[in-house]
Amino acid sequence: MEKLIETRELYTDFNTFEGVVKALNGVSVVVNEGETYGLVGESGCGKSVTVRSMMRIVQAPGRIVDGKVVIFFRAEDRSRGIDILRRSETYMTSLRGDSISMIFQEASTSLNPVLSIGYQVGESFRFHRRTQMLEETIQELEAELSGSLFFLARGWKRTQRGLFRRELSVLKAYEADIDRIDHELYALEDKTDRDSLRRKALLNRRRDRLREKSGLAELAKRFPFLSFYQRRLDRTITRHVVELLRSLGVANPERIVDGYPHELSGGMQQRIVIAIALACHPVLLIADEPTSNLDVTIQAQIIDLIKSLKESIISSVLFITHDLGLVAEVCDRASVMYAGDIAETAEVRELFRNPLHPYAQGLLRSVPKVEQVGELETIPGSVPNLIDPPSGCRFHPRCPHRMEVCPQRKPPLIEHSEGHWVACYLYTDGEQ
Repeated sequence: MEKLIETRELYTDFNTFEGVVKALNGVSVVVNEGETYGLVGESGCGKSVTVRSMMRIVQAPGRIVDGKVVIFFRAEDRSRGIDILRRSETYMTSLRGDSISMIFQEASTSLNPVLSIGYQVGESFRFHRRTQMLEETIQELEAELSGSLFFLARGWKRTQRGLFRRELSVLKAYEADIDRIDHELYALEDKTDRDSLRRKALLNRRRDRLREKSGLAELAKRFPFLSFYQRRLDRTITRHVVELLRSLGVANPERIVDGYPHELSGGMQQRIVIAIALACHPVLLIADEPTSNLDVTIQAQIIDLIKSLKESIISSVLFITHDLGLVAEVCDRASVMYAGDIAETAEVRELFRNPLHPYAQGLLRSVPKVEQVGELETIPGSVPNLIDPPSGCRFHPRCPHRMEVCPQRKPPLIEHSEGHWVACYLYTDGEQ
């Protein structure tokens, strides 16, 4: 399998009044093309911080301290990839919601209560697919022109078509120029300091080009007599929104697009959030506990929906959950996280059949079984405070197999068997 996205030794901290919370402690994960990858662990272990760091949306006071996030699906050289932590925010804006999308926890808080469903779902089309929307609108106007019999109506249609063609021309020239600048920047990425002036000149040119970009949509906001322009484009976008909602099983999508989030049930709100994430057919879908706070029946529907979309639309899914049963059902590979560290990574069957890390073993033993009689097994101790985490292996204060080396050095993530990685000194000589 080819890699799709990879994090390398990722460190993320949160500066608080009590101290620095070391949320990620050198996290390395790889999501391959065509797979469903699970990130599992208890609340507060760093699952959501990991994916937010991957998308560069860590909120203050958090900051990415060190590491790399490398994507391979946009790179000219797929063996090398592109470190998106070194790219501009403009580049990330073009990536989020288009190639990489995310379903956030709590659908009710992910939706804006004062904006219509149609506007929120259509925002991705408006931002990432504007060229396509303009082309379709021009085609519609040309079809109407051929069927119009009145001279004034035909003149008005020609005027509208001319305005849309003008913006389309400006937009295509802008996108082509930005692509050329990005390719030149990519070529200079690993060059010496003597190329720094060239790199700076390209970045300044990119910034100036962004400022020059203008369309009639911006003018329509200032001049009311041009409001027809945005209404006409919105009609094209709304048609795509209705088609998308219908494909996701939303009943009466023509009515739903004019409604607001508070008018929908929790399960329907979650479908709307999924629609927003899927609008541009992303390469990678990140699902951050998409079934939290939903009843069991709706949970099953949402999981079945994501599985079916994985087969038809999405290349790969990064699934975040604390539910081991869900991981067993939907994931191909999974990583177990503990206190900001990756404890173990393996194919799901191998992980459940032969867990290696003491924390992963404890997690699986704590899962209720049908034939079990008596109390559930637990992991002794409590989760450490990440402002002052334990030295070495962060699990060592609770580990029944603790050795002398465990508090001294963080164990490396080693490949114990093919595709089965573990970070524990039980499987090393203790000298690495």
